[in-house]
Amino acid sequence: MDRQLLKMALILGLMSTIGPFAIDMYLPALPTIADDFGAPVAAAQLTLTTYFIAFGVAQLFYGPAADMFGRKPPIYFGLGLFAVASISCAFAPNIETLTTFRFFQGLGAAGVMSIPRAIIRDLYTGAKATRLMSTVMLVISVSPMLAPLVGSIIIVPFGWRAVFLAVTGAAGIALLLNAFALPETLARANRVPFRFGTMLSSFATLLRDPTYLGLTFIGGLGMAAFFTFLGSASFVYMEFYGLSPTMFSVAFAANAAGFFIASQFASNTMVRFGPSRLIRGATFFYAATTVGLLLLFLAGLGSIWLMIAMLIFANLFMGFVIPSVMVLSLDDHGPIAGAAAALGGTLQMLLGAGAMVLGGVLFDGTPVPMLAIIAACGTTAFVLALGTVRSRTPQTVE
Repeated sequence: MDRQLLKMALILGLMSTIGPFAIDMYLPALPTIADDFGAPVAAAQLTLTTYFIAFGVAQLFYGPAADMFGRKPPIYFGLGLFAVASISCAFAPNIETLTTFRFFQGLGAAGVMSIPRAIIRDLYTGAKATRLMSTVMLVISVSPMLAPLVGSIIIVPFGWRAVFLAVTGAAGIALLLNAFALPETLARANRVPFRFGTMLSSFATLLRDPTYLGLTFIGGLGMAAFFTFLGSASFVYMEFYGLSPTMFSVAFAANAAGFFIASQFASNTMVRFGPSRLIRGATFFYAATTVGLLLLFLAGLGSIWLMIAMLIFANLFMGFVIPSVMVLSLDDHGPIAGAAAALGGTLQMLLGAGAMVLGGVLFDGTPVPMLAIIAACGTTAFVLALGTVRSRTPQTVE
């Protein structure tokens, strides 16, 4: 990997971790938050769901803004809003106020998740873009592996509110990266003046493209499965299985390891097997593994160690899928890459938020509802891959 590509991967990856850190760091505290406010499990989970809804919808606006003003100004706005909302979350007096400011926190975080995808499209296409996306995903993957552990280290001595002060500091670092390390990748000559009709036209073009939608929803179903896990894992691992916050963080990190490992081989694997075979094969094995895990639990043969092991294996296959579909969904839409990244991110986040709400509604204190939703997401992703992922020539991905 050349030095410029590695530099961009580190900058974009570190900035993109802001949103995931705001989720993963406080996962060990979800049961404590529910107890502190005297709120039910579903209300505590709603602080996650609300964040994801805002995170998803806001990308519809960041995308066109990034096409109009350039990539950097909307990032400044998003990070500033995120920092103010994070401080407000730290001093929330009740669960309703916390949920409200989590919404604004999600609005801010959306900018540093959707715009980096457009920056990647500005710089590269094909396998090189996939390599950069995979490396960005490598940096982002540190979040689910380390953030819960960092969160538990902060929560135990200082309480859950300190987590939000910590992510405020992280937002400050991201602002410095945006100011001094990230170049503007969209030239003024290529910026598109905002017109509501143009935005609707761009979205209409994307919504009429079955390949774009198929790739977007395949990735979205992978995210929905992971969001379901995010919303329920702390209650399953800590309350059902009795793990401590620190042990939960270790188990959570282990579940992310498969995705972390596979995402680094997505580019070379795509070149070797082609995107169609890669995505169809990986979604098949993800679906087969998660359905098998659900059946074992329904048969009374499940255990926490079996669940951790099989989720690691399943996530390994999803690690091939998500970077690949993110890049391929933008390949045919370079002139409206910002809008394409924004719409894709919105659809994926809303799908994930819906799955998380369903997980909260169905949660019965056991792992079964969580595993059932994950298996359903995997199976549907495989069916979509069969129906919508078209074959591409080797030149497309090289």
